[in-house]
Amino acid sequence: MADREVDQQLVERVQRGDKYAFDLLVTKYQRKLGRLISRFVRDPGEAEDVTQEAFIKAYRALPTFRGDSAFYTWLYRIGINTAKNHLLANKRRAPTSTIFDAEESESFEEASLLREVNTPENELMSKQVVDVVQKSLQQLPEDLRNALTLREIEGLSYEEIASAMNCPVGTVRSRIFRAREAVAENLRPLLETSKDNRW
Repeated sequence: MADREVDQQLVERVQRGDKYAFDLLVTKYQRKLGRLISRFVRDPGEAEDVTQEAFIKAYRALPTFRGDSAFYTWLYRIGINTAKNHLLANKRRAPTSTIFDAEESESFEEASLLREVNTPENELMSKQVVDVVQKSLQQLPEDLRNALTLREIEGLSYEEIASAMNCPVGTVRSRIFRAREAVAENLRPLLETSKDNRW
């Protein structure tokens, strides 16, 4: 049974009053949602509170969930909105950077070049690539950065991202393309590749 179908069955059980089914959804998505929210709310304690608040909002809104999108996409949207509202309430802006650790940078296509041999040179190169990617992401407009993060880090499909960001799939594709191009442009000097070479 597909993941989405399992989630939908759990949602339907919650809608019939089964609180244990919601506990299963929380257990399944707590880390993922917490990781997403921590990209907006940097303080770990606050991020934990905001994650919990997002789950509470999701629980209260579940009776109206129709399953037009995947549960996780719907939960994601609630998480992003809860994080932004938290920052607004505390008179803070959403961060203009998304912190990547070395493990997350592995999900970028360019990182495959760095995994071949664990030499000091390659480790230094890997750190430099991570630094360049981080700086590139900091410079991206929020909509491009969020689209790329949802695709490359969280592994969402274009359709799920479109639903989470409340925009057409074509817009998502365009944002991801532009974000990748910006990151690639900054990586070219480091990796010594030409514009024609899309590593």
